Amino acid sequence: MSASSASPPEAVDYIAPKRRWLRWLEPTALLGPGGLWLVAFLVAPVGLILLLSLVPNIKPDNFSRIAQIGFNPANYLRVLDPIYLLVIWRSLLLAFNGALFCLLLGFPVAYWIALYVPKRWQNIVLLAFVLPLWTSSLLRTYAWITILRPTGVLNGFLSAVGLPTVQLLNSYPAMLIGVTYSFLPYMVLVLYASLEKLDRRLLEAAADLGANAFQTFWKVTVPQTLPGIAAGSLLVFITSLGDFINPDLLGGTSGLTVARLIQNQFLGATRNWGFGSALSMVLIMGVAISIALLLKYGDRSAADV
Repeated sequence: MSASSASPPEAVDYIAPKRRWLRWLEPTALLGPGGLWLVAFLVAPVGLILLLSLVPNIKPDNFSRIAQIGFNPANYLRVLDPIYLLVIWRSLLLAFNGALFCLLLGFPVAYWIALYVPKRWQNIVLLAFVLPLWTSSLLRTYAWITILRPTGVLNGFLSAVGLPTVQLLNSYPAMLIGVTYSFLPYMVLVLYASLEKLDRRLLEAAADLGANAFQTFWKVTVPQTLPGIAAGSLLVFITSLGDFINPDLLGGTSGLTVARLIQNQFLGATRNWGFGSALSMVLIMGVAISIALLLKYGDRSAADV
């Protein structure tokens, strides 16, 4: 065997480790900025919230004495107090009712756009529904205050037609109106993406077999759009659960939700960051469970809208 025949294996042994190193370098360079962003603005803040949630009665002025105060689950045990469980229940109920009303209002709209509006006009109609999202949520909520206050637009109209006035501001219905209005466009977009893929041949087959409109809707349309319904409902539920603008401005003192309670713990007079962090972790866990359900049962393509 000559020396020339032994040289190729040595060249291969030298090049292969370098290529393996290059294979790791390329994805690391591409994913590195995104990974650093996630660590800096997601993992690190959640880790800090988890740390503070284990420190009882931690306030801004004794933040440097965390180690001396010690760690224990007192803040999480406080969350189990019936008063705070009632606040959490009220928040879950508001988010659930908001998702339900958005579904009831958004499904006919999405159905009309997907099946009856001509293709060339669908994007324009969808844009009309998305336009409110381009304005500040704070301005939209103040607009509802103008409408719902005792001397507002609604009561002015009711008085003009001879009907008794209503007191909606600073009440649960006002919060529900605000939440439904704020998150209805998300539901319409998700449902539209699901209804656009509806197999219309099955609708025609159901009609040929003698099914009426309700039977066709219930046995053909709903099963095909069920993943989109689940995705839209969970999306609205998650965003409503963390909303504090509508409960704060439209609910008044009767609209205390878990999001408002967290805001009060961090920015209010009590400044109990430990308890606020424990409430935040409970809210994060609730949202994480909802997202897990969304990924498992929802229409992923619709959720990407």
